[in-house]
Amino acid sequence: MKTISLEELVELGALLRRFERKYVLPAAALPELFDALPADTRILDIGGRRRFPYRSTYFDTPGLDSYLGAAHRRRRRFKLRVRSYLGTGEDFLEVKTRGPRGVTIKDRFPYEGEHHRLTPAAQTLASGVLAAARIVPGGAFGPALISRYERTTLFVPGSASRVTIDHDLTWALPGTPEPVPLPGRVVVETKSPRLTSPVDRLLWSLAHRPTPISKYATGLAVLRPGLPANRWRPVLRRHLTPESPA
Repeated sequence: MKTISLEELVELGALLRRFERKYVLPAAALPELFDALPADTRILDIGGRRRFPYRSTYFDTPGLDSYLGAAHRRRRRFKLRVRSYLGTGEDFLEVKTRGPRGVTIKDRFPYEGEHHRLTPAAQTLASGVLAAARIVPGGAFGPALISRYERTTLFVPGSASRVTIDHDLTWALPGTPEPVPLPGRVVVETKSPRLTSPVDRLLWSLAHRPTPISKYATGLAVLRPGLPANRWRPVLRRHLTPESPA
């Protein structure tokens, strides 16, 4: 597969306004997917590496406005996190909101501070982005969940779309030592300026259907089972029970 540099990817496929779909696949299904990708697909390569470690620390209000917004599919919902690129040591504050027709809007800012605690400047910045999206959070933001995974990123020039493949996903509550894994699975996410991308259609042809999984909300539902989680129960039953097929 031809490669693409980070600089090229940012220039050609930043996709800060995009349509997203997620799929949970058995890791064993990846070779079939890779074999069928469009011929012009390129893979992100940085210094000879093609798989990169990430950590995301998610923040929420005391009343879990972000989680409940997703659980109840509220139109004005949001996600707030500090994303850490563990291979380079870079951190970014990311605020995701919803635009017209379900488009995802991501605002992204360089972040300097401890990943598990938002600085006052970051709290103010996040609140400003949410206010512009007509979202008023019910309190200050505190750490709610930490996810870790390794990511492979693909770019499809013909559709200006991206595909990310997250391996070895784990979730943990802040201050807890033992993470919970998503065993034998990968999370594939398509990100496209259009409602559907060629990779979406390819996944459908291989009998993979979009899955309502959110790394934050699904992970919190796993670790805090008393929360309302009807939206994610099919994911939990299919992929996180002992009898789930690998």
